[in-house]
Amino acid sequence: MTEQRVPRRIISLSPSVTEIIYGIGAFDRVIAVSDYCRYPPETGHLPRVGGWANPNVERIAALQPDLVIVTEVQAPFVRERLEALGIRVLVVPGQTLDDVFIAMRAIGDATGKRDEAARLIAATRAALSAVSERTQKLARPRVLCIVDRVPGTLRDLYAATEGSFLFDLIRIAGGDPVAPPAGIGYGRISKEAVVALDPDVIIDMVQGAEGRLAEDPVAVWRAELPQLKAVRQGCVHPIKDVSVLHPSQFVGSTARLFAEIIHPEIFGRAEMSEAQRARSPVRKETTNGLWGGAHGIGGT
Repeated sequence: MTEQRVPRRIISLSPSVTEIIYGIGAFDRVIAVSDYCRYPPETGHLPRVGGWANPNVERIAALQPDLVIVTEVQAPFVRERLEALGIRVLVVPGQTLDDVFIAMRAIGDATGKRDEAARLIAATRAALSAVSERTQKLARPRVLCIVDRVPGTLRDLYAATEGSFLFDLIRIAGGDPVAPPAGIGYGRISKEAVVALDPDVIIDMVQGAEGRLAEDPVAVWRAELPQLKAVRQGCVHPIKDVSVLHPSQFVGSTARLFAEIIHPEIFGRAEMSEAQRARSPVRKETTNGLWGGAHGIGGT
């Protein structure tokens, strides 16, 4: 890539993309982000250009970017419209764990930050290996990971399935991820199917209202499916940090968080990793839009 082609005005339409751009040291070139980008904190000072599948194309064009970066699941909604305006678009994958590293490399190449991307990839792989090495010989509880449902109920349940990076991270964390197969790595699951699976551990990532209107996720599961082993044994674990849904360099700390949930006897909560501290405080936006709502689940 010649110096003339290195983009200087970048717009990110995905939280995971913004995190990667920051991780490779190119965030100073970002001129706007999606409505759901919250990390790094400096995103709070940037213009917002819309949601996951409905960005404001006119606003994007008015900012005169020389590169817009989107994920594969967003591309059908926005790529042609942007390219028709002569705007260069980079599409990166974000479904599997391998996709995380492909995206890092692609963004590094596109921004002239190849060496920095290589270092970020190495650091992320090392963080994952540090967890994997400690879980290899442990028993593997069966883990169901819920990524979406109607807050306050167990209606419209969606689970991480084979082919998602969350499925891969549960394995690294010493669990046996369970869910019916789905074509895109995330799929709807009935309450009857949950009962049939009867997982040892449930990770519930649903984001709802805050404050006095907030639900008690454990109470929701206890009220509707008290017969589940995970419910009976107190192994329903809500996660309020929406960043665990982002396929970026933070997959290492997400694996560590999963390991603390699945194997608390090995991973003490007091040992919070540097990566977890780096992404604190918890970001409290809803999953609606990040996952395209209940019927548009995909990479973020």
